[in-house]
Amino acid sequence: MSAAPILITGGAQRLGRHCAERLVDDGHPVIVSYRRERDELEAMRRRGIVTLQADFASETGILDFISRLKAVTPALRAIVHNASDWAPDAQGEAAGANFERLFRVHMLAPYLINLHGRELLDACSEPQRDIVHMTDYVVQKGSRRHAAYAATKAGLANLTLSFAAMYAPEIQVNAIAPALIMLGEGDDEAYAEKARAKSAMGMVPGPGVIYQSLRYLLDNRYVTGITLPVDGGRHLR
Repeated sequence: MSAAPILITGGAQRLGRHCAERLVDDGHPVIVSYRRERDELEAMRRRGIVTLQADFASETGILDFISRLKAVTPALRAIVHNASDWAPDAQGEAAGANFERLFRVHMLAPYLINLHGRELLDACSEPQRDIVHMTDYVVQKGSRRHAAYAATKAGLANLTLSFAAMYAPEIQVNAIAPALIMLGEGDDEAYAEKARAKSAMGMVPGPGVIYQSLRYLLDNRYVTGITLPVDGGRHLR
């Protein structure tokens, strides 16, 4: 339990929302960023979660979010960079703009938030402060249809090493690299079966395994600069 809140970017749905609500259940105050208003946010607000709209697709939007974040809290216990965009590669004239947008969401936003948020982490009185980057299993192998996504997530994985070195020993910086954790609303059983076959564990585990991984990093004072794979043994296939 901490007095200073934990920030989760992209925390309005799926993995981010699950982790935010589990942290609240465990007694931690939480702030989440969200891109657009959605019904789930009102339920989260009723639970005491602070919600801040953020547009990470531009540097101006990122800096505006940081300014508003500092206006609502003087300190942070941890920063969890969960905001992500699983966008396929664009073609033709749109390709460059698509890559730049994914770069800003996956790399520039964490980079600037880590730099400007350092003072908020330093202001926390807890003995442990953390930054956690949510990367992706695809970083290891690339992608035929999501090359820009894979490349920018790989950049985020590298930022884990740089910030871990810069911020040690006061602040620990680690990453979690999930493979498929949850099915989407439109995924049918045929897709689910194909997804399960990709891992040695043969399952789609649900978001609880990500919260367990996050808690391990938040609770362990002697881990920094690592990427924790949560992929069910996909490298064994």
